[in-house]
Amino acid sequence: MAETLAERVWTWLHETFPERQVYVRSDGRVQFFTFAPVFQATIAGLALIFLGWVAFATVNVIFKDRIIAAKDHRYQQTVQTYESRVADLQGSYDEVNSALVTAEDRFKATADELQAKQNAIIGFLNSKQQVDATLTRGNAQPVSEGAAANVDAGAPNDALEAPISPSSLSNEGGGTSELTVSPQPAKPQPRAAKPTRASLLDFGGAVGRIAGALFGRHQPADIDPEIITRHPVLRALAAQTDRVHHLGLIETALMARTQGQVEDGVREIRTVLRRAGMNPDEFEQRVAQAEGGVGGPEIPLSAVHVEGIGDAAFQNAYLRASAVLEQMTELLRGMRHVPLVTPVSGPSFERTSGFGPRVDPFTGRYAFHPGIDFAGPAGAIVRATAPGRVVWADARGSYGKMVEINHGYGIHTRYAHLLSILVQVGATVGEGTPVGKLGSTGRSTGPHVHYEVWYDDVVRNPRNFIEAGRHVFQ
Repeated sequence: MAETLAERVWTWLHETFPERQVYVRSDGRVQFFTFAPVFQATIAGLALIFLGWVAFATVNVIFKDRIIAAKDHRYQQTVQTYESRVADLQGSYDEVNSALVTAEDRFKATADELQAKQNAIIGFLNSKQQVDATLTRGNAQPVSEGAAANVDAGAPNDALEAPISPSSLSNEGGGTSELTVSPQPAKPQPRAAKPTRASLLDFGGAVGRIAGALFGRHQPADIDPEIITRHPVLRALAAQTDRVHHLGLIETALMARTQGQVEDGVREIRTVLRRAGMNPDEFEQRVAQAEGGVGGPEIPLSAVHVEGIGDAAFQNAYLRASAVLEQMTELLRGMRHVPLVTPVSGPSFERTSGFGPRVDPFTGRYAFHPGIDFAGPAGAIVRATAPGRVVWADARGSYGKMVEINHGYGIHTRYAHLLSILVQVGATVGEGTPVGKLGSTGRSTGPHVHYEVWYDDVVRNPRNFIEAGRHVFQ
């Protein structure tokens, strides 16, 4: 086949360029030149190449500017296409980066809110534990009653020397129940009015400023769901954020339960006061008045915002629990001055005479006994039943040697028939402080201490206070 093709080319070459001869006559002489087909084809090829090059050069010279302009145009198009692609890539990067930052902010805000909720709950639970510790500051022991009973007053408790305050409510991890509470923007005050600042409970320590809640008032910008769908990392982070948010909803339920526990603490304190024969509402007013003047504008809780908490239900429970905690703190501050124990303790003591009508041991006639008598060995220590200030420490008629203590809030206790007095007028004593030694001075048939409790200048039955203490301490 190769030979046939070569033969065809050779035939075509001879047909197109047949052999030619050129004769040249000069001076009677004739010369001729023979041009073979191959030579003619070669000359023709070279001529075509030359003509093509001339044509190309001519076109370049004539259309030079247009060619350059066309090249520049193609270059600019290439550059624009490249820049457009780079811009698209940069936009995609910025979009993803922005979405990632937003997702991180969401997660951090949700985690911070969850931590704030946990710190608040821990603080309130600690306060409830302190209430329980306060209410169980003594250990009650039954006393023998031949016709009476002995009551163990318990040892002195220094923990009651200072009232529980919200500033002491902190957890072991350093978190506290403090959250920044501030009212929403309010109407302008009159020009003559002084600036006011609304706050709810000054809990010591600081949780600090929180970036904001994921689904709350300071919610970060939304992320396009398509972006999250396209990127696995964003999907995983969004899933974890939702998980933490759901944990925050559980914390809201715990906060509501915590509020209930704090309210239970207040009810328990009021029950103790009621058992002692005291009006809890009046006593609470006295405690509040003893703290000095209070006042300020009335701002409803619905107009108050807790910084870092966007959950309205948690805010409501937190604010209510804060108010109840303040009420409980004031009640505890006052209740530690209520005498709920006996002035003597131990199995060697017994109650020999109660409060109320009895047959007088000296006259044999019916008479009123304004206290309770506790008999025991002479010289035994008689202790104060609550903190207070000594207002009497001397002999006093039929009481014999007597100590009277003012516990504040209209409460007084008397310790009579003492063998000796161990305190002076004006001295400050705590619960369990020795005030005298048991004796039989004054109108007495034997060693005992006559114990009285006065409230609002009216003598009260000490048994009510002791029984209230037994209800708490058991």
